[in-house]
Amino acid sequence: MSVPDYMQCAEDHQTLLVVVQPVGIVSEENFFRIYKRISSVNQISVRDSQRALYIRYRHHYPPENSEWGDFQTHRKVVGLITITDCFSAKDWPQTFEKFHMQKEIYGSTLYDSRLFVFGLQGEIAEQPRTDVAFYPSYDDCATVEKRIEDFVESLFIVLESKRLDRATDKSGDKIPLLCVPFEKKDFVGLDTDSRHYKKRCQGRLRKHVGDLCLQAGMLQDSLVHYHMSVELLRSVNDFLWLGAALEGLCSASVIYHYPGGTGGKAGARRFPGSALPAEAANRHRPGALTTNGINADTSTEIGRAKNCLSPEDIIEKYKEAISYYSKYKNAGVIELEACVKAVRVLAIQKRSMEASEFLQNAVYINLRQLSEEEKIQRYSILSELYELIGFHRKSAFFKRVAAMQCVAPSISEPGWRACYKLLLETLPGYSLSLDPQDFNKGTHRGWAAVQMRLLHELVYASRRMGNPALSVRHLSFLLQTMLDFLSDQEKKDVTQSLENYTSKCPGTMELLTLPDGLTLPPVPFTKLPIVRRVKLLNLPASLRPQKMKSLLGQNVSAKSPFIYSPIIAHSRGEERSKKIDFQWVQGDVCEVQLMVYNPMPFELRVENMGLLTSGVEFESLPAALSLPAESGLYPVTLVGVPQTTGTITVNGYHTTVFGVFSDCLLDSLPGIKTSGSTVEVIPALPRLQISTSLPRSAHSLQPSSGDEISTNVSVQLYNGETQQLVVRLENIGMEPLEKLEVTSKILTTKEKLYGDFLSWKLEDTLAQFPLQPGKVATFTISIKVKLDFSCQENLLQDLSDDGISVSGFPLCSPFRQVVRPRVESKPVNAAEGGRPGEPGHVKTLEAVLNFKYSGGPGHVEGYYRNLALGLHVEVEPSVFFTRVSTLPATSTRQCHLLLDVFNATEHELSVRARSDEELILHAGECQRMAIQVDKFNFESFAESPADKGQFANSKHLEEERQEARGLEINSKLDIHWTIISFSQTQGAQRGQLVSAGHR
Repeated sequence: MSVPDYMQCAEDHQTLLVVVQPVGIVSEENFFRIYKRISSVNQISVRDSQRALYIRYRHHYPPENSEWGDFQTHRKVVGLITITDCFSAKDWPQTFEKFHMQKEIYGSTLYDSRLFVFGLQGEIAEQPRTDVAFYPSYDDCATVEKRIEDFVESLFIVLESKRLDRATDKSGDKIPLLCVPFEKKDFVGLDTDSRHYKKRCQGRLRKHVGDLCLQAGMLQDSLVHYHMSVELLRSVNDFLWLGAALEGLCSASVIYHYPGGTGGKAGARRFPGSALPAEAANRHRPGALTTNGINADTSTEIGRAKNCLSPEDIIEKYKEAISYYSKYKNAGVIELEACVKAVRVLAIQKRSMEASEFLQNAVYINLRQLSEEEKIQRYSILSELYELIGFHRKSAFFKRVAAMQCVAPSISEPGWRACYKLLLETLPGYSLSLDPQDFNKGTHRGWAAVQMRLLHELVYASRRMGNPALSVRHLSFLLQTMLDFLSDQEKKDVTQSLENYTSKCPGTMELLTLPDGLTLPPVPFTKLPIVRRVKLLNLPASLRPQKMKSLLGQNVSAKSPFIYSPIIAHSRGEERSKKIDFQWVQGDVCEVQLMVYNPMPFELRVENMGLLTSGVEFESLPAALSLPAESGLYPVTLVGVPQTTGTITVNGYHTTVFGVFSDCLLDSLPGIKTSGSTVEVIPALPRLQISTSLPRSAHSLQPSSGDEISTNVSVQLYNGETQQLVVRLENIGMEPLEKLEVTSKILTTKEKLYGDFLSWKLEDTLAQFPLQPGKVATFTISIKVKLDFSCQENLLQDLSDDGISVSGFPLCSPFRQVVRPRVESKPVNAAEGGRPGEPGHVKTLEAVLNFKYSGGPGHVEGYYRNLALGLHVEVEPSVFFTRVSTLPATSTRQCHLLLDVFNATEHELSVRARSDEELILHAGECQRMAIQVDKFNFESFAESPADKGQFANSKHLEEERQEARGLEINSKLDIHWTIISFSQTQGAQRGQLVSAGHR
């Protein structure tokens, strides 16, 4: 016997072997349709008995194995069922002759046979026959199962007669010597009358009867015969048959202890009557055994516990039997099958380590030169058995060996599909799966070097199968999951191979379905590049939408009447962690910043990188980037435009790397930091762009409120000068500009400012609204600077005239109250004290113009935008009054006001009062001018009670009085200056401070 049956198990010793084969030309589909129905009748209950008969069907069985039927009766083919097609009566004789030829192959061991004929009708089919069954077609054969049951009963009759014949004590007859095929030549010339020979014959016969009893459903009888056989054969050192007797004893004990079977079949063996109790032996009554022809002397042994081996003894006897088999080179198949049976028993007993010893022994059993198919089968079964005992990695090893055997060089047509299928089955044993998500859970499991080797073999096998998409998927999986274990050179080799594959078949995110139904999930490249942080960016300050304040306030929630509810506090916290507190605007470009890292030792080119969103229709604008080798965290900004309103969620991003398209979801990225991924998209708003007639400023204003300034402009003015700022408003958005409000805020607080610094009129501009997209509107802002440049004596020249000295009074500061005395030190001229325009003499004013505007659908929903324009004004001193005095005039109602005017600029200028006379002053020059004015009394100004209540102390009240007096002086004097070289009026300032006692 040279062909092992790796599917054998201990309970197969109680089965009858029936071979089912086709005769002539029968389609494979039809044959297996009938074979499946025949094999369903695998056990029947014997009539008038509690015994059950078990059948084992095979559609292929080597005839030479049947020659070992005397050694172990379950190896003997006792039944033959043939299936044939016959459609005409003239073909019937030839078909029947083929049936007889088939019977002759197994003729020496057959108990009975049957022929199933399909397609033949007529007179021949109507003749009653026991060994032939006729059916019109494969669809019209309802009685197949009944025919098989009758056939099995006929097998039982023959089996029972043989058992009774062998079990009956025939002391007068000579007992034949049962032999295995290779023993026959060894027994030629032996003394058949010796006691040793007779014991050998008796022991072998007892063992044979034990096999027959086991097949006939008489479990305890078989145990008795096996025990007697063991004693007889051990006494004559008949080791081969002693091993068989011990194996039979083990099989019977296994059937007793494990009625559900050890072969791992779909269903447990069915026993007649009720369920089998723990003491299954008690069912067989001694009387029943005697009735069935068993000698009463042996029946007294039945029921004794010592006849059945314990679970531990079963394994010991298996070891002993296998050791005896190993003494015979020709019994290699028997030894191998015994090891397999013992492993299955140990698997049920959960004794994995001992089972592995049996399997290790089975690996080293030398059989004849096996064919490639037999090697594949052997390694596959070893793999299944290792899997059965929980040795998953060992199982995967043998499965991989079987896969490599499928494509061995000696095979003319390598089976790459079979190789690929077997390689897939090895993945669990090496802690591998085809889902990349499994590699994001904790630390890496398994040996990475072995896993990479296996993945490379999958790539190669799939390529040889002619499936490039499969090769790309496996190579992508290798690069994604094993990136941390690849050397720099391996990374280059793998990526080069991947680019070669994707040039013919680009990688996609589609599921790949294999012919056997297995699906391969997509492999997104979440590590190429590695993303560490994702941050949704707010719109620029000039584009951020703001909600108009309602009367009820913005912080009032209508969802709950309670200020705080602990029931929903937790869920609200989760919502806050994901939803961001700013808004995006429909139709505006929105940005998401990613901090990425390139782990590759070479430059990584990422193409078609864009955002994956949900909730709102979103137009992603893909980007392409190139990351340097092993770069640190590198900021990448992805942009897109929301086309509709609602709540948008940024789910991830997509890339194309090495020809593989990937959809990378944030939920599947390990260790990523994000401040939230959900933001509200409000309706579209217009976009306002502002340009001015002034140059941009290098000074960046920083308002205390934290508002961002989009544009900064600057201008240099002389004190008292007026400048016109032309503002150009352009609607560069897609919605009409319907509302506009302009406000200003002065940031400078240390300088005392007189009069209106900024003034404008919007009526003409608003008349052009709504301002359609692409249209432009303008309006003018007047910038007037009136600052106090007093206390800068180094700008003044000393005049020796007597009179009242007003030190440092500028023309533009009529409200100063304190009169400083002249400095009695050395006179300081302009050259010694520094130029007036130097930084020490320049004052700065800063202001912010806020343009609050709205329009379109966003205006309907109550949103607006705010655009801030920063204004930086540098003010230089212009004209000072260094001395003020009065003289009587010809009229008692008037007086002459004498003013010493000092030019602090670098230019020649003219000073003019309300009369047309001009005073020309060169740079740094001081001259006196006289102005005739009407007398007036400051005490004549009435003080309202409201003023007294408004100013809490006398200092504030006095300042207000001085301001009122200064305004009166300004209106009477009407003094202004002009820089001649500029040929334009820079500004006009009126009034100066005079003491209340001067009239």
